[in-house]
Amino acid sequence: MMREWDNSPELEVQHLTMRFGGLVAIGDLSFNVARKQITALIGPNGAGKTTVFNCITGFYKPTEGMLKLNHDNGKQFLLERMDDFRVNREAHVARTFQNIRLFSGMTVVENLMVAQHNTLMKASGYTIGALLGLGSYKRAAAEALDKAAYWLEKVNLIDRADDPAGDLSYGAQRRLEIARAMCTNPRLLCLDEPAAGLNPQESGELNKLLRTIRDEHDAAILLIEHDMSVVMGISDHIVVLDYGRKIADGTPAEVKIDPAVIRAYLGVEDEEDEELVEEAIVAVAPALAAAKKPVPIKQAPPKPKPTKKAVKGKAPAKKAGRK
Repeated sequence: MMREWDNSPELEVQHLTMRFGGLVAIGDLSFNVARKQITALIGPNGAGKTTVFNCITGFYKPTEGMLKLNHDNGKQFLLERMDDFRVNREAHVARTFQNIRLFSGMTVVENLMVAQHNTLMKASGYTIGALLGLGSYKRAAAEALDKAAYWLEKVNLIDRADDPAGDLSYGAQRRLEIARAMCTNPRLLCLDEPAAGLNPQESGELNKLLRTIRDEHDAAILLIEHDMSVVMGISDHIVVLDYGRKIADGTPAEVKIDPAVIRAYLGVEDEEDEELVEEAIVAVAPALAAAKKPVPIKQAPPKPKPTKKAVKGKAPAKKAGRK
């Protein structure tokens, strides 16, 4: 059965390889990102997730492979052949970073206006049209301001529009970064750990914002995230990396019980302690499922399945009490 992300992909990553000298950071990686879906790219630290982002957005030139972006109007862009500024301006790929990169000395609304400089420069004729007050520039500036106001409403920052961006709380700065990226009209939005450092309330607001972008706009979302409550709560599709190679690709329900994923996060070898892996699947699956569908507070937690040792009748040794 063909999956939705294989049937109508916005982004096709085919046999991507990135080498740094003798180090293979990404090895023969292939996956798709569907239109109007949230795809999560997860894996242990050092798995190569940010390197994939850097290849997609033009910061790195891949050693091998193809990165093809498909617009619904039939246009196709081979991202690996494009300069980084063209990836955003022409292919409409936007990203955020692990570390916040706002213009802290500028106001909140000015950060969103700067994101629309390509449109404003074109309206000015790439000369002094703004200084001369050309009608085309005035109309473009008004539309840019309206778009900024729209996204400030979406991220609940309209009341802080004239405040310096550096005065916002950490969570608000994260949301402002996403709003700034959306002001570039992206077809593919790449988010690098957007929930890092957020408290539960802020994570909930982030989930709501990402669902709004998915449901109300034409952007495909590709995110890197370590917060499994966010990943399992909003993702339609998950790709798991380990040491630069894909070890799982599927829905959240499929990925969360994949033995290869459990091994990668526990740090055990393929042949090492299979019993530990099986017990971890039993223990982790209900908790991850709860992130997708919260369990009512009054409901008793599910009873853990008996381990192999309990089935064989071997009780674990009791620790000696303190004398």
